[in-house]
Amino acid sequence: MADPKGFLKHTERKLPTGRPVDERVKDWNEVYTSTRIDLPLLTDQASRCMDCGIPFCHKGCPLGNIIPEWNDLVYRGQWGEAVDRLHATNNFPEFTGRLCPAPCEGSCVLGINQPAVTIKQIEVEIAEEAFAGDHLKPIKPSFQTGQKVAVVGSGPAGMAAAQQLTRAGHAVTLFERDDRIGGLMRYGIPQFKMEKRIIDRRIEQMEAEGTVFRTGVNVGKDITASQLREEFDAVVLSGGATLRRDLPIPGRELDGIHQAMEYLPWANRAAVGDDVLDADGEPPITAKGKDVIIIGGGDTGADCLGTATRQGAKSVKSFEIMPQPPATRAASTPWPTYPLMLRTPSAHEENGERIYSVSTAEFIGTNGKITSLKGHEVKMVDGRFQTVEGSDFEYSADLVLLAMGFTGPQQAGLLNDLGVKYTDRGNVVRDDHFATDVEGVFVAGDMGRGQSLIVWAIAEGRSAAAAVDRYLMGETALPSPIRPTDAPQR
Repeated sequence: MADPKGFLKHTERKLPTGRPVDERVKDWNEVYTSTRIDLPLLTDQASRCMDCGIPFCHKGCPLGNIIPEWNDLVYRGQWGEAVDRLHATNNFPEFTGRLCPAPCEGSCVLGINQPAVTIKQIEVEIAEEAFAGDHLKPIKPSFQTGQKVAVVGSGPAGMAAAQQLTRAGHAVTLFERDDRIGGLMRYGIPQFKMEKRIIDRRIEQMEAEGTVFRTGVNVGKDITASQLREEFDAVVLSGGATLRRDLPIPGRELDGIHQAMEYLPWANRAAVGDDVLDADGEPPITAKGKDVIIIGGGDTGADCLGTATRQGAKSVKSFEIMPQPPATRAASTPWPTYPLMLRTPSAHEENGERIYSVSTAEFIGTNGKITSLKGHEVKMVDGRFQTVEGSDFEYSADLVLLAMGFTGPQQAGLLNDLGVKYTDRGNVVRDDHFATDVEGVFVAGDMGRGQSLIVWAIAEGRSAAAAVDRYLMGETALPSPIRPTDAPQR
């Protein structure tokens, strides 16, 4: 513990200031700039870590990040050692430091009576130092096992599994049906939350280590399930829970109603310069000049809001069926559980109106196009939502975006052809070693657990890699931070 009185001297939690709203909404660059230009701020925040005898932040993080140690190293200015300590448990801290909701901070002991340590921010700064300071070299295997592994799906679970297995000496091919690697990080997460160069530089490291990437390949169609099993000694299924939750109410067929993952990829492609714009300089689905309503108040809804703002929406409303959370930790989620509380993503700082406790009842249109929607307020009674009498409303809408989450993986095609079994929620069944009931086929990430957090995806990818290595070699030295039963399945 570098400074035993750090948490007493620096009681205020300080985070980097985002670029001014009127500046950042005019471009697609990341909202936040690095705090490493103000090292005293960062080291002061690191000194607030108490190096607890029982560090509950470890329990909050499924990766088992050794948080007190790298906080101490940052405080002491030992950046190279901090990089090594962080990467010992996390393949991609530059991803989690930007995108994870930080359950570790919800478990921070200091958070009992003070604002929690800025763990997530310190993490991303260590990750940036890894690249800027040239601390991060490719880790090439010392020998080749002669075993071939296919990883299907290039989101964080697939990337983590592929990197671990490559480093163990296996010949790994990572398949992706899109034209670029990254899964939802590439085409779902907007550029203003994570610029795509962040993914690209990690891909360069993985290629240098020996991982082979094959994009534009729809496994199950371009390569059949039987071909996959014949060519490879083991298979890791790491696709996402890509089936989107829909809203089958009257008027759903009207033009102008889109799933979030129909809308966001076009904006991401346009932001990186792909040739997707029409004669007016707009992508196929745009919010420019439109009254936009986003149904779903989570992170994906906020991504849609930030995107619509940058496209020049006339107005934006965000609907959430749940009531507004309290400003501070709710009594229902006591420490060290992940706190239910009001959070304000950067997109909500910029624009839009958040409307809670509402449900959409009908879409209204003219000449086949959406013009408005009708809805009403709801309240929870005996665990079920009930309509509040006399609360009906109607709002104008030229564009409606459905951001209500995902229900499970796509079963048609590869999964059905492999013959894997499914849970009652439609996820792929696996045992405590991430193995499906099909010999040599393993599953990691959302395809096995349902829609979840990026930190769980990386943890599952690492753990599945260890299981595959053990299956192929009889033993493994790869770390396995979790089992599928370590957290409730979704």
